[in-house]
Amino acid sequence: MDLKLSHTFVQVHDQDQALAFYRDVLGFEVRADMPFEEYRWLAVGPASQPGLEIVLEVPEMGRGPADGEALRALLAKGSLSTLIFLTDDCDTTFGKIRASGAEVLQEPIDQPYGVRDCAFRDPSGNAVRFSQRLDG
Repeated sequence: MDLKLSHTFVQVHDQDQALAFYRDVLGFEVRADMPFEEYRWLAVGPASQPGLEIVLEVPEMGRGPADGEALRALLAKGSLSTLIFLTDDCDTTFGKIRASGAEVLQEPIDQPYGVRDCAFRDPSGNAVRFSQRLDG
C-alpha cells in the first residue's frame, strides 16, 4: 500500500491575509482559488511538493454555525494547527520570514532530537515551524 498525503487543512480567519503569508512570504504556489458553495476553496503548496495542497479554510466552511464559532474561538487563541516544514538553512529561512513582520515564536535553536528549528505564527495565529536536519 502506497499512501501519500494530498491535502491538509489549516483554519484561517482571513483567506487573503493567509494567502499573502503563504504565497508572498513563504513562496508557495497557489494550487486552487475558486468558489466552493458560498465559500472559497483556496489551496497552496510548496513547489517541491506538487501533489500536496494546503487548504486555507475559514472555520465555517463545511460546518454548522455552532461548530464554525467554536473553531473561530480556538483559532483566536492560537490553539489549532501547527505546520512543520523542512528547510536546508534554518537561519536564512528565519531571517526572511522575520523580515516580513511575522510574529516570532522561537528563534533558531539546535534541538536535542537532531534538528535546528525556529517558529512563527501565521496571520491567523497558527504555529508554523521550520526545521533543518542536523544529521547531514
